[in-house]
Amino acid sequence: MWRTSSACGPEGVQTPKVAAAPSARRLELVRESVVRPVADRRELAAHFEVRRRIFVEAQQLFERDDRDAYDDDPATLHVVGLAGAEVVGAVRLYRLDGRGLWKGDRLAVLPRSRALQLGADLVRCAVQLAGEAGGIRMVATVQAPNVRFFERLGWCQTGPRTLFHDVEHQGMEIPLTSPSGG
Repeated sequence: MWRTSSACGPEGVQTPKVAAAPSARRLELVRESVVRPVADRRELAAHFEVRRRIFVEAQQLFERDDRDAYDDDPATLHVVGLAGAEVVGAVRLYRLDGRGLWKGDRLAVLPRSRALQLGADLVRCAVQLAGEAGGIRMVATVQAPNVRFFERLGWCQTGPRTLFHDVEHQGMEIPLTSPSGG
């Protein structure tokens, strides 16, 4: 795997994936993935559909829909992970206060696309976007089985574990940096 760009902007982060072909000497391009903010209404609808399939259908955390007031706020950033032209991952982020605190949540990747490592790219993109917007710290509340994944991405645990919709969650945080490095 290699990255053709480290930026997370309108063009996104492109991550071509390679896998061993039947011949161990031959590598082939499996699928290119891109992570970036939603580009239009169609992508936003697909972002919500990925979340519905994970949080409503698969995990049954919500009865009908996981959308809330943050989704209606125009300041909320919705990010998608694409495999080819198909939206297969999602995360959202929003400012919590005027002092640089941001929250990232609703990270979801369809099971068939998890081998593309879009979850890590989605988290990195959210962190980068919040930093570029002047954030100094980002928080998240993650399902307990995902704590180690976030720690590998540089996040730290905060406070005790809590229950959210009867599922154990852990508070996490990461410092943010601006494009100027501050």
